[in-house]
Amino acid sequence: MAKELNEDTTFKMSVKTMIALGFGIATLIAGWYSLMAEIQLAKEEPVQVDVNILKEAILKEIPAAKITRMEFDMKDQMIRNTIMNTQSDVEEIKKSIEKIEDKLYNR
Repeated sequence: MAKELNEDTTFKMSVKTMIALGFGIATLIAGWYSLMAEIQLAKEEPVQVDVNILKEAILKEIPAAKITRMEFDMKDQMIRNTIMNTQSDVEEIKKSIEKIEDKLYNR
């Protein structure tokens, strides 16, 4: 059976819970006003950022790539081997599919 809420309805809350609830509400309100103040300040005094200076700083941190001819050849050979292995796998899969179709369609 549901209770009806009206002006005579009462509930119990401990003092500890009321203080925690008040502190939570005060924290939310203070955070809201702080956020609004920061937004207003950002509108009034936008910060100018020079992209070229940032780009140069980032590029100084990145080491130059030094790929030797031997490393390039090894990677090239590895890629070629992978392609050939994939090709042979595809051929095996085709043969398996043909066998399955033969069994399925009684060829």
